Amino acid sequence: MNNKIKLGLALLLGLQAGLAAASAPAAASTGKMTQYRVYQNEIALKEFATETQAVAYAKNFKYSHVEKIVNRQWVWDNLPRYEVYQNGQKLSGREYRTYQEALKTASTLANVHIRDLEKPGWVFSSYERYRLFQGDKTLPHWGYTTLAEAKKEAAKWGRAHIIDSASNTWVWDNMTAAQKELARSGQPVYNVMAADGLTVSSHAFLLDAIRASNKLTGSTVMNTRSGTVVHSAVPSYTVYQNGKEVRSFFGLDNAISYAKTLAGAEIVKDGNVWWTNIPYLQVYQGDNLIRYFHTRASAITYAKSYANSKVVTADRRLVWDNMKKLLYLGWSGSSSTPVVMGQVANTQGMDISSPTWFELAAADGTLKDASDAGVVSQLKAKGMQVMPLVHNQFDKAMTSKFLRDPAAQKRFIEALVNRLVKLEVPGVNLDFEELAGADRDLYTTFVRDLSQAVHAKGLTISIDLLRGDAAWNHKTAYDHEKLASYVDHVIIMAYDQYWKGSTSPGSVSGLDWTEQGIKDYLSYGIPRSKLMLGIPFYVREWKLDSNGRLLDSRAIFMKDVPALLAANSASSVYDPKFQQIKHTYVKDGYTYVLWAETADTVKKRIELAKKYDLAGVAAWRLGYESPEIWTMMLQIK
Repeated sequence: MNNKIKLGLALLLGLQAGLAAASAPAAASTGKMTQYRVYQNEIALKEFATETQAVAYAKNFKYSHVEKIVNRQWVWDNLPRYEVYQNGQKLSGREYRTYQEALKTASTLANVHIRDLEKPGWVFSSYERYRLFQGDKTLPHWGYTTLAEAKKEAAKWGRAHIIDSASNTWVWDNMTAAQKELARSGQPVYNVMAADGLTVSSHAFLLDAIRASNKLTGSTVMNTRSGTVVHSAVPSYTVYQNGKEVRSFFGLDNAISYAKTLAGAEIVKDGNVWWTNIPYLQVYQGDNLIRYFHTRASAITYAKSYANSKVVTADRRLVWDNMKKLLYLGWSGSSSTPVVMGQVANTQGMDISSPTWFELAAADGTLKDASDAGVVSQLKAKGMQVMPLVHNQFDKAMTSKFLRDPAAQKRFIEALVNRLVKLEVPGVNLDFEELAGADRDLYTTFVRDLSQAVHAKGLTISIDLLRGDAAWNHKTAYDHEKLASYVDHVIIMAYDQYWKGSTSPGSVSGLDWTEQGIKDYLSYGIPRSKLMLGIPFYVREWKLDSNGRLLDSRAIFMKDVPALLAANSASSVYDPKFQQIKHTYVKDGYTYVLWAETADTVKKRIELAKKYDLAGVAAWRLGYESPEIWTMMLQIK
């Protein structure tokens, strides 16, 4: 929120009241508030008010699903359940929602199976068991599932034989006894080679070579004339249990029969998993695998019981997670229920609404209360927390008297905490500004006492502190290290780098200046998990005379900047100092200049929060932004 005192107070209250009312709907209800969130895999894409809208949007994306924002109830998805494999390899794009769709494709292919991703093994398969040869040659299409089919084709050919892959043996041929005798009388052409490459025996007739090879595991039969291997006694299918090799088989059917007796089994050939009973879904906590599941519902239910968890497919595709994401807090800058509800209705991914409900009304500790329990219950039902803001009117003299009156502080703290409990909110946001440097220790003690009272009721407290500067913060009223030790979150108000009282024009919040502010706060020893980065949804326009002398400035809503620039044919140039676009236009003999806050700069601020692993971001102020910015914010959260 705006952190410039006295001069800033007038601006703040003006923006809170008049401008806020102008930018928000006159009345609002939760009917316009988003209730459904669309995901692609684990990435949030967009939010919608109705399930119908959400589903319609989700259908545009592969691997998408829709959740209710409250409790993350899964309401719709287009995730595949069936996958088609050929020769042990999953076919690209051959994923289906229904078995009938998968079967339609599989029926057109040879050596194929269908995997039901919610069950072990296969639900359909059609693999060859019998292979037809003429001599030692075969054709790609001479593989058959039944012996009868193989014999039917063999009838068209002379000197044909059939190998049963299950036993790796010669099971049928159409050669006469005389033909076999003649073959045996010829020159030896088939060498049986041991696993070490040495020749064990030589044969003129292929059948004899195959029989000899099958007695020597790991051997092969080579045609010495062509130099090709025409038979192998090396089992093709290897069964693994929990990643360890257990046993190998010549035939796939035999391997499957054995694998079914084991838990955590896989059948591997040529580096491909042909069959498995390992569940398709895995639940991780962090990087640690903790359990497997067959069904999405059971996996997610289990994962929800762990923090920092995720559900991953066997293909390493993320389906769902509750991994740490940035907290999004939005200040309302208003106590008006219609304004507050209208603001949150335009957001996506926002976790905490902070309406301006409480203030220190007098030095005697009187609490001014503008809270609305109805807002709390309505937003809670929609999955959003309310953490009301309490401020001191930015009145230095009054606050100084208050901090010197223990009875007044006790009165104020008791009234505030009791109301927070009655409202059933999770906590409070403390924004006491315009404090005297001499009150540093007194304010620290007050924050300690307030925090203790809040925590005693199981609530949390966040505090708003100026970005400031590590070089002189020790001279201010804010003892960052001690204050941070008492509260749950510290919000860095990283804006008003150049403010209404500045003597030269500049950005509200240059990106380098913002990043240095984060570094300063970390240098105080404040844990990253406590820090939130304040981001501005407004800019400041500066008015200069013909000599370049600064005359005045005004705050402008971020959402109003594009129309202002278009109406005045502004020129634009990138300013590397602030890493923002600087816009300039001339009107009535005066020059106006501003540094724009855009979706891109907001994104960069959020990326800074991620870079330094902060707890989240806080926006000053809701209603200043264009609603579409929230789609981007949701997606990068």
